[in-house]
Amino acid sequence: MDTRGMLSDERRDLVALLRTLTDSDWEAPSLCAGWRVRDVVAHMVGITLPLGSYARKAVLAGSADRLNDRLVDELRTLSPGELVDRIASAADGGWDTRLIPSIMLADTVVHHQDIRRPLGRPRTVPAPRLVSVLERPDPFARPGRRIRGLRLVATDVSWSKGAGPEVRGPGEALALAMAGRAVAMDELDGDGVELLRSRL
Repeated sequence: MDTRGMLSDERRDLVALLRTLTDSDWEAPSLCAGWRVRDVVAHMVGITLPLGSYARKAVLAGSADRLNDRLVDELRTLSPGELVDRIASAADGGWDTRLIPSIMLADTVVHHQDIRRPLGRPRTVPAPRLVSVLERPDPFARPGRRIRGLRLVATDVSWSKGAGPEVRGPGEALALAMAGRAVAMDELDGDGVELLRSRL
């Protein structure tokens, strides 16, 4: 399956999860510092705005972090049901799916786990999606500065990358670490773990 197809499937899987959440789940903290589950979902909805609107907001914001915060603020008035419906309507593709499918897949997989892990709702990320995220992580999460000079080895899928002290473990834990999430560090081992941990 190509990256666009994997992104569509990942969004559908996320929508299926979101439709099962309780009111308290929506207000629970996510792995994204300062964001509740509903804020993470609002961020993901913001990315699916029409390209012209998104581009104008990006220029006015001046940085990715400010853009993300502004989009979340703008969408705070939407109900959980409205947020889910907007993600569902984008599952089969918009400008983001056409132009940056790898980035969007990485963003969606990581944010999916940002929601699932704090809620105690684990899953196995389908191997093709996981390998794609490991191979092409979201550059806006600045993974390069964390994994520079390290060799990463997934133990549950066929993937490795880099040279240097080794960090090995489940692919999902590696993907989260590359994206700056410390929550999965205890699932990793190897001579490079402490260096990676110090960079998060």
